[in-house]
Amino acid sequence: MSFDERVTHGYVENGGVKIHYASLGTGPVLVMIHGFPDYWYTWRHQMEVLSENYQCVAIDNRGYNLSDKPKGVDHYAMSLLIGDVAAVIKHFGREKAVIVGHDWGGAISWALAIMRPDLVERLIILNVAHPSALRREMINNPGQRQSSQYALDFQETDAHQKLAKIFQDNNLLAEYQDRGGSLAGMKDAELLSLWVKDPEARKRYIEAFEQSDVEAMLNYYKRNYPKKDSLAGREVRPLPKIKVPVLIIFGLKDRAILPSTLNHTWEYCEQDMTLVTIPDSGHFVQQDAADLVTRTIKMWLGR
Repeated sequence: MSFDERVTHGYVENGGVKIHYASLGTGPVLVMIHGFPDYWYTWRHQMEVLSENYQCVAIDNRGYNLSDKPKGVDHYAMSLLIGDVAAVIKHFGREKAVIVGHDWGGAISWALAIMRPDLVERLIILNVAHPSALRREMINNPGQRQSSQYALDFQETDAHQKLAKIFQDNNLLAEYQDRGGSLAGMKDAELLSLWVKDPEARKRYIEAFEQSDVEAMLNYYKRNYPKKDSLAGREVRPLPKIKVPVLIIFGLKDRAILPSTLNHTWEYCEQDMTLVTIPDSGHFVQQDAADLVTRTIKMWLGR
């Protein structure tokens, strides 16, 4: 049977918002959370292998693909995003799960481990900084401030209307696509899927993004990303340390989150932290280096 034939789909409800998931395998639950712009299918390579020993449950974040898309910035508060994951874990009858997150999914994963450590067995983070490390670098590192400009641009009220310009001005797609000119006039679903290298997968991404809500995607930034005026002259209270083992996998060609954000992450962790860097991979490391990422996760979980 093909991958699609073996995957099962379902929904979980959190406060009236339905969250779609795709599940493969049996065993301990491994919840997989995608980032921007993405959807559950980003984990297909990892699900194929890890489902031999785990029940891999990849979700569509609210606002994306088949999940509900509530209107309004406040529906994308981190506490609600954490609640979506908690509802998934409860749905499968587990007290806790291995949590895997990339980009915004990684941010949600960090926050879950900080605010609801009772739900997290182990934590796997792909290409996103610990929230304290990101804030530190945005304050002290001009390079990271420049790399984060796109996220600040996404916070503008008219960001959706100038999405292509933001992508172009911040050179976000250069590592994946020879654009050969302006992105102006391109449909949102096509623009957001340009980073996908596999032509067949890109067709699926376009379909998924046509079912998504771009305003909802941007609400993650508007509600949760550090604001420019919040970075100057303000002492931030330290966050609780991560209480579970952590694996961080990072593609060093990431243009949005610089490798310097990895510095001192171990200081935010109480237990062991394993860091694997992949020099030739970009931001979407789970697809750029799919085999290596999968093998690394499998080996680390099987220690």
